[in-house]
Amino acid sequence: MDKPNIVVEVVYALADKQKLLRLSLPAGSTVRDAALRSGLDAHFPGLDLQAAPLGIFGKAVPKPEERLLEDGERVEIYRPLIADPKEVRKQRAAKAAQAKAAQAEE
Repeated sequence: MDKPNIVVEVVYALADKQKLLRLSLPAGSTVRDAALRSGLDAHFPGLDLQAAPLGIFGKAVPKPEERLLEDGERVEIYRPLIADPKEVRKQRAAKAAQAKAAQAEE
């Protein structure tokens, strides 16, 4: 007997373009299976579905090749970070300190 199908959404977004697809997959499909089957790399040149970080409903999935999907879940394909958030905060704090010091001198 065939496994029943589940329906999931797969989503990817850039600042100026986003795409959401509904897929029907066999039960027992993994998070990575859904990303690969979505074909979103055809719409977003440079997107590597084999290596992209993935999540479900805003929570990163550490092992997307092992995590089985449940009916109704939304798989999110994440973009790599352009800048380290900790480094950005440090730079912002340093700038604010400089501005405060400059104001104190006036």
